[in-house]
Amino acid sequence: MTSTTAPHDHDLPLEPTSRTRATRGRHRVVQDRSRLLALLQDAYVAHVAVSLADHPVVLPTAFAIDPDGPDEGGSLYLHGSVAAVWLGAARDAQVCVSVTELDGLVLGRSGFHHSMNYRSAVVIGTARVVEDAAERQRALDLIVDHVVPGRAATLRPSTRKELAATLVLAVPLLEASMKERSGGPGDDPADVTAGGWGGHLPVRRVLGAPVPDADAVGPVPAEVVRLVV
Repeated sequence: MTSTTAPHDHDLPLEPTSRTRATRGRHRVVQDRSRLLALLQDAYVAHVAVSLADHPVVLPTAFAIDPDGPDEGGSLYLHGSVAAVWLGAARDAQVCVSVTELDGLVLGRSGFHHSMNYRSAVVIGTARVVEDAAERQRALDLIVDHVVPGRAATLRPSTRKELAATLVLAVPLLEASMKERSGGPGDDPADVTAGGWGGHLPVRRVLGAPVPDADAVGPVPAEVVRLVV
C-alpha cells in the first residue's frame, strides 16, 4: 500500500510505533528525522532481516532512499536478482532494515566502559514490490547514484533482459528509529582518579585513488574524481 507524501513529511517523528521505540539508552536516541535521512544518505551498506520458510536471515545489501518517494515517510529501495530466495521471501512481508556507521573506538579505563561511537538506524515495514516501470528505473538509478553521485546519468540504459532479472523492493521510511554515540568513555569517577589513559580513536572512511580496469578508455570520470579529492 502506498501513499503520496509531501516535503513536510520529513518532519515526521521517529519511533512512531512501539516496534521502533528504544527501551534502553534513551539518552542516545535521535528524534530529528533529518539526521536519519543524512545517515541513510551517508552509509553504503544496509542489513536486511527477513524470515525464510524455516529460519531468519540477515543479509548485507546496497540500497538507496527517496525521502519524497511514494511510500509513507518516503521510500527505502532494495534490489537484487529475481532468483534470490531472500528477496522472494521479502515480497509483501515485514522486514527490518538496519544501517550502522562506525565513527570511533572508545577506550575506557575499564573493560566495562569500552564502547564505540556510531550512528545506527532501524527501519521496519512491509516490503512492496515496485511494479511501475518509471519508479523501478528511478530506484535503480538512485542505488547507483548512492554509491557514486551522478554516475547513473553517464551509463547506457538498462536492457529489458537486465530489468527482467532484477527485483526492486520499497520499504516505507515512516517506522524508523535512530541512535548515536559520540565522545569519550563514561568512566567511573574512581577509575579516573586512579589514573590511566582513556579516550577515543576517531574512525573515518577513506577512498583510495581510482584503479582503472584493464580495458578502461579515457580519463577517470569527473563524478569518480569528486569522490576522492
